[in-house]
Amino acid sequence: MLVAGCGQKAEPTPATGGAASSVTPAATAAASKTYKIAISQIVEHPSLDATRQGFLAALKDAGIVEGTNLKVDFNNAQGDQPNNLSIAQKIASADNDLVLGIATPSAQAVVQQVKKAPILFAAVTDPLAAKIVTNVDKPGGNVSGASDTNPMAVAQLMDFVAANMPKVKTVGLVLNEGEPNAVIMAKNAEQSLTKHGIKLIKAPVTNTSEVKQAAQSLVGRVDAFLITLDNTVVSGVDGIIQIANEKKIPFFSSDRDTVEKGAFATVGFKYYDHGYQVGQMAVDILKNGKKPADMKVTVPDKMDLILNLKAAKAQGIEVTDAMKAAVKDKEKNIIQ
Repeated sequence: MLVAGCGQKAEPTPATGGAASSVTPAATAAASKTYKIAISQIVEHPSLDATRQGFLAALKDAGIVEGTNLKVDFNNAQGDQPNNLSIAQKIASADNDLVLGIATPSAQAVVQQVKKAPILFAAVTDPLAAKIVTNVDKPGGNVSGASDTNPMAVAQLMDFVAANMPKVKTVGLVLNEGEPNAVIMAKNAEQSLTKHGIKLIKAPVTNTSEVKQAAQSLVGRVDAFLITLDNTVVSGVDGIIQIANEKKIPFFSSDRDTVEKGAFATVGFKYYDHGYQVGQMAVDILKNGKKPADMKVTVPDKMDLILNLKAAKAQGIEVTDAMKAAVKDKEKNIIQ
């Protein structure tokens, strides 16, 4: 089992205050506390890494700083399910103030194994379907967190495709059907495309090494590529980008990081902000004594169309004024 260290050591923040300051014993005890957090992440790729970075940044902004008063046990399962379960079991046997599961498989594993420490999850598509919580408004138990999917995001992206790319009649989806989050989003995408008379063709994979070959198998059969929030596929997305550029096939993703890397468009948000939101929940638990049972599961609310103009050129896409007009924050979300 690979267990990797995470995060940069932050320099201690110097104390401030004068002779007239008054410090209570309770405040002194709180300031001197060292927190221990365990993080389980199914695999390392830009979106999940940004989630973790945002989470730690929120803690740091609240005075909980790795290397000063915070110890982080970061675990990367490298996309391997037995490894993922072993990590969760190891975390369950340790004494942690809080546990974070990043991505659906990691969150599922820690929820199954960790029964005492507070648990938060991030980068989970559908926590109800994944049986991570049974109620998103009042989760109960020791678990809460944030979903990384607004149910309208996939529909909005497919609406954009139908409205602006009339030549797209068939969309090819590379996906790992072993990831519940990928299956849920694939179903939503297919329902949305069907409404527009667009056909979805799936190319299944079981590991990252198969992603490029799966994309290649779709060439000549589809007019565009699509991927969901599928950790296996996102980890091998360079292969899809290469084929999309070589064969001039428009490529749509479900996350901003993949668009920044070379996909043409998505409806999404910054995963750093998503992680920061979960980090703020962690601060409420660690510093303010809140219980996950009483903390509502949140979803992204700052959704926007994101376009990569360089990717459009590489994939032979003519970006129209109507496409650009669909972007709300053009300064941030039209990538040159």
